[in-house]
Amino acid sequence: MYVHIGQDYMIPARSIVAVFDMDTATWSKHTRALIARLTHEGRVVSACEDLPKSAVLCDGALGEILYISQLSSAVLARRAQKGLAGL
Repeated sequence: MYVHIGQDYMIPARSIVAVFDMDTATWSKHTRALIARLTHEGRVVSACEDLPKSAVLCDGALGEILYISQLSSAVLARRAQKGLAGL
């Protein structure tokens, strides 16, 4: 199953490691370090045109990728749970 995270991006539900709320996730120095590392490595994909509300960390064949989405973390978490239930 795939999860629609915004724009034209669909990601496999089983590759999702975590869904972060951008308002609260950036308070932690560990999360900021993760975002900085993935940005430096070119592994951040923006799936939004507006203000980002959430981030989805995925682990796949090519390594970790962080998708930035304009959808809320609650909506993405619900979609991911529904996607995993269908497996």
